[in-house]
Amino acid sequence: MHLRLLAPLALSALLAAPALPAAAQTVIPAGCPTAKTLARLNAPLARTAAKLRAGEKVVIVAIGSSSTAGAGASVPDAAYPSRLQAMLRERFPAADITVVNRGINGQDAPEMLARFDTDVAALKPTLVIWQSGVNALFREGGLAAADALLHEAIARVKAIGADLVLVDPQYAPRVLADADSGPMVNLIAKVAAEEGVAVYPRFALMRDWHERASMGFESFLWKDQFHMNDWGYNCFARDLGRALVANIESQQRAADVGGPAKPVAASTVAAPAARPAAMAVPASAAP
Repeated sequence: MHLRLLAPLALSALLAAPALPAAAQTVIPAGCPTAKTLARLNAPLARTAAKLRAGEKVVIVAIGSSSTAGAGASVPDAAYPSRLQAMLRERFPAADITVVNRGINGQDAPEMLARFDTDVAALKPTLVIWQSGVNALFREGGLAAADALLHEAIARVKAIGADLVLVDPQYAPRVLADADSGPMVNLIAKVAAEEGVAVYPRFALMRDWHERASMGFESFLWKDQFHMNDWGYNCFARDLGRALVANIESQQRAADVGGPAKPVAASTVAAPAARPAAMAVPASAAP
């Protein structure tokens, strides 16, 4: 066979080769699920609403572990705090809103409390989003210690006069494998109710993606089956943002009529168009 025929024949063979079966391909959805959101913040974000209404600067500090820092994201801007900032600035274009990422891989409440003064209080936040409980599952006695640590975290945030939203663990195989994952989610909800602060149900949101939307874990998680990928972080940020906006606008409407505001489901708020996201390939994905 003449050498000049090899290239065309090789190309023909490649074109004729069957595609990989669908089960072997990772499919990342382009947009977030459009069904009614699960998110509903069960306590008013009064300070945040008042500052936005007055046209004052709003500083949101997101403190947490690797799922706040952005492990599993392809670039830092794909982490949820950056996506949340973009969403809120789009919704309130005239407002001065900054979301500061204070996530550190591998940490939980004890380490976050140790750096609270420098990483949170020093920034004089309007709102603190506190993601906790995940790494406690991987520590001896983590669930038993979580109650007191959560109460202390809430007290520290209240002491600086900031609004607070707690974020519970992610719905992922490595989390579900721990028998304390469900009790941890319930504990966070219980403590939030006792303290009168809001909790964002990330666990329920991600479970909804998997069970109601029939999405495989590979659609919204990185390859470690623990951290989110770009799509997961983006859609988490969008739903959290919708919940924040619904709550804030509820407070503002209440101020207009002079009555107390009630929590409002985030499904009443129109969300901006989703941005497509590719599978993340992070440099580091420590817990």
